[in-house]
Amino acid sequence: MEFKRSNIEGLVEIQPRIFEDARGYFFESYQYDLFKKNGIPEVFVQDNQSYSDTGVLRGLHFQREPFAQGKLVRVISGKVLDVAVDIRPDSPTYGQHKTVILDAKLNNMFYVPAGFAHGFYTIEPAIFSYKCTNLYDKASEGGIIWNDPQLNIDWGTENPNVSEKDLILPLFKDLAKG
Repeated sequence: MEFKRSNIEGLVEIQPRIFEDARGYFFESYQYDLFKKNGIPEVFVQDNQSYSDTGVLRGLHFQREPFAQGKLVRVISGKVLDVAVDIRPDSPTYGQHKTVILDAKLNNMFYVPAGFAHGFYTIEPAIFSYKCTNLYDKASEGGIIWNDPQLNIDWGTENPNVSEKDLILPLFKDLAKG
């Protein structure tokens, strides 16, 4: 596996080694010791999966302490633009974001540690899978509106299909107030 570190501390894109032949392919998508050796020592306790048609935008979501979650995300089929926003108040990259194209043909993954808001936009229909380092807790969920002008994220669209719940998420500056 290749671990590509971001300029934002903690974010890592992971490219597995893929073994292909006439029958198909095989790859190892997670191995604790290898991830730990490469700076991702977290233990994953919950797996989630969703399906989204082309043009769907989900996010930007996060869990507050004590249920903050790190996520190892990938697509099983399709392609998405994946986005992580640094919401760690003491971080030198607070408010900055990183985008990664997750593509089932590449089988690449993206590690997003706790302390980040996360979302994705489906470039083509996608089955999205993610491992979490903590359990989901409804009372701890939070979010930031997808088109926040301060974050200035280029989602590649101006009119995505967004849930009613995500359309009323607060602005980043309101999150910063507490």
